Amino acid sequence: MATSLNPSFDFAAIQQKLASQFRDLDPKDPSLWPSAPRYALFVFAAVAIVVVLWFTWLTGSQEALQQEQDKEVKLREDYKTKLTKAVNLDVLKKQREQVQQYVTQLEKQLPSKAEMDALLSDINQAGLGRSLQFELFRPGQVAVKEYYAELPITIRVTGKYHDIGSFASDIANLSRIVTLNNLALGPRQDGTLTLDATAKTFRYLDPDEVQAQRKATGAKK
Repeated sequence: MATSLNPSFDFAAIQQKLASQFRDLDPKDPSLWPSAPRYALFVFAAVAIVVVLWFTWLTGSQEALQQEQDKEVKLREDYKTKLTKAVNLDVLKKQREQVQQYVTQLEKQLPSKAEMDALLSDINQAGLGRSLQFELFRPGQVAVKEYYAELPITIRVTGKYHDIGSFASDIANLSRIVTLNNLALGPRQDGTLTLDATAKTFRYLDPDEVQAQRKATGAKK
């Protein structure tokens, strides 16, 4: 007759045995610990390392993600700006052409260095043509700018009120750019008026002068 065996486990004894392995452990030398605490320490250390590395990786990934998100925002703004320029490209080209034409017209109103004497003669003739008397006509020191030169002319003319007004109008209508500055009008004993002013005219620089001016500007920088 066969006899059946029903093995049983004493869990209480096993728990007591495991608990006894965790008593009186020397924290300075874990190598002497029983197997259960040593394995438990290994598992705890492994889990701790994994957790620390996981959070460290997440932190670095979060910073990288934020940088990429900021870069995306910037790229979107750049795209919108470039798209606007691309849409308005034809309009901008037309505006550029208009500006170039306007600049060309202004350049044509500027005499060259060789034409300055003729311009000074035109200013003088504008006064004489209105029966004005020049008491002073003195060109000053030329002020050289980056692309043009400015010549101030100190003038003093005498004549009737309407003639002086017509002279100012004639100066404004010259083919070259001439401006009247620092105007001072005063009466004379004979009933005429005296006009003191500084007439400024401009000329464009010759290529050699432009190159010299750029070198001088670069040397100052």
